[in-house]
Amino acid sequence: MELIANLLLISFLSGVVCLILPRKNDFFVKAVAVIASAVCMLSAYIVYLMPVSNYQLFGRELFRIDGLNGFIVFAIGVFGFLIVLYSLKYFKPATKLNIYFACILWSLSASFGAVLANDLIVLLVFWGFLGLTLYLLIQATSDNSKKAAKKTFVIVGGSDCLMILGIAIIYLLSGTFQIDKIKLATNGSMLATAAFICLAIAAFAKAGAMPFHTWIPDMAKVSPAPVIAFLPASLDKLLGIYLLARISLNIFTLNQGLSTTLMLIGVFTIIAAVFMAMVQHDLKKLLSYHAVSQVGYMVLGIGTGNPIGIAGGIFHMLNHAIYKSCLFLCGGSVEQKTGTTDLDKLGGLATKGSMPITFITFVAASLAISGVPPFNGFVSKWMIYQGLIEKLMVSGGRLTVVLILVAAMFGSALTLASFMKLIHAIFFGQKPKDTNANTTGEVAWQMWVPQAVLALSCLVFGVFAFSFPLKYFIFPALSALNITWVTTGFPGFWQPGLATTLIIICLLLGALIFFISNKLGSKLKISKAFIGGELLPEETRVTGVDFYQTISDVPFLKRMYGFAEQKIFDIYEWGREIVFLVAGIISAAHTGNLHIYVAWVVLGVITLFFVIVGR
Repeated sequence: MELIANLLLISFLSGVVCLILPRKNDFFVKAVAVIASAVCMLSAYIVYLMPVSNYQLFGRELFRIDGLNGFIVFAIGVFGFLIVLYSLKYFKPATKLNIYFACILWSLSASFGAVLANDLIVLLVFWGFLGLTLYLLIQATSDNSKKAAKKTFVIVGGSDCLMILGIAIIYLLSGTFQIDKIKLATNGSMLATAAFICLAIAAFAKAGAMPFHTWIPDMAKVSPAPVIAFLPASLDKLLGIYLLARISLNIFTLNQGLSTTLMLIGVFTIIAAVFMAMVQHDLKKLLSYHAVSQVGYMVLGIGTGNPIGIAGGIFHMLNHAIYKSCLFLCGGSVEQKTGTTDLDKLGGLATKGSMPITFITFVAASLAISGVPPFNGFVSKWMIYQGLIEKLMVSGGRLTVVLILVAAMFGSALTLASFMKLIHAIFFGQKPKDTNANTTGEVAWQMWVPQAVLALSCLVFGVFAFSFPLKYFIFPALSALNITWVTTGFPGFWQPGLATTLIIICLLLGALIFFISNKLGSKLKISKAFIGGELLPEETRVTGVDFYQTISDVPFLKRMYGFAEQKIFDIYEWGREIVFLVAGIISAAHTGNLHIYVAWVVLGVITLFFVIVGR
């Protein structure tokens, strides 16, 4: 218990220290943030190494360490330290860094508490505090992010209200708040189903699954890169999917209808979000829609209900936090060097002397999110596909599962296409002629080191998937969820070591053929840019931003994109319109006329009288 208390207090009190330190000298604020985040990371690692056990406080078992939350706590600590390190050189001196680092450390403390909580009330307290730090962090370093922060607070806070309702129903049915002692069946119980839905909505809102996703693109457009990398890319995904896994596999026993619903929500999130990403012209907004899309794979994996699918969903949660944080940090480096995230104004950053480390790390993370072997994203997606195939075999070949599988694989192909466009627009396209940005040289080491660590992790977690991350992180998590992992009987088996060896051999053979062809006198022919056989004028600049813009001309998709621009699918806008409508009716009823007020009072008294008499 002492270790957990220290983990929570160190991060929280360090945030208080950062807040009260003077703004004039940022050195001490940065020093406190780096030291505190490093200590939290080491403490989180010790927590991960501890055996499964419950910890009492005030006579109640308020905290618990097991195979699921142990590795998530460690992952939160690692991401927190990397984000703090990156932030040291990202922000300008005039930024309110004391507020920013305080919010980062408070978010770490609340995240540790929420993940380790074994009591639903404790979970609720830390979860609610996270909503507050999320709101503060979005607008801590940006003056034009108040609207996005408010929208985030309303969506996440509104889902927290449903979470309270769900916890109340759980206590009514089980008589306890202790998570490891609750097991409710949703078959034949409308109350249990309602409680699960309430908690699932809270998980969806935190993770960014549709239709509770709209706060992510809005905040991504106005927030700094480290904030996006820390919140929707890593922290909120870990927390949201952790809660979904915990309620789906520990607290409740899902019926077939709820499992299918989870899979449908997952695949819809994959396809809808990736189509939105393909037509974006802003780097951060495009990446934010992919952050939404990838949540679908996690929900889909958990919805399969079988070991390999669930393991794939949880593994994809970890993988996404790695490669998506890397992508946002790379985007922040590009923004710092060029002063923009507009893809139309970017290009040529892979040329000699520009940003080689950022280019390499961005490509690695792009291949990982696209599911290209041997990177980690391929392994987790492959496991989710195997889970769907396993469900297909067990369920007797249901058409729904087949369509979900095809759609999920199609979404992965669209993701790859989208990132090919992105890499071309940022790194391979022609440099804009009117730019004055100094793109010579790499960013400071405090910024590229976190990118390199995350990009290297994408490769290591893919090549050594079964011997390292799955063995030490994911399979123990399945034990915590009372799921037995069996390596036999599944439709297929991936051997990352053999596949990586074959890929390396093919790359070496290609390099050898290229070298020999050059020695034999073959020369590369450089042609001028052309379309349909006609040469383009010299002043024409091909950016690649509009590679897939023609899909928006398809009648159905054009209509959907139009609805999206009008916020038709935005649940926040729905709620706002309803609130304004009700408020308008109430406001119209209050005319200021005393006689009308007296009439309302008399009517209320008469109504109350008949209610009492009727009883």
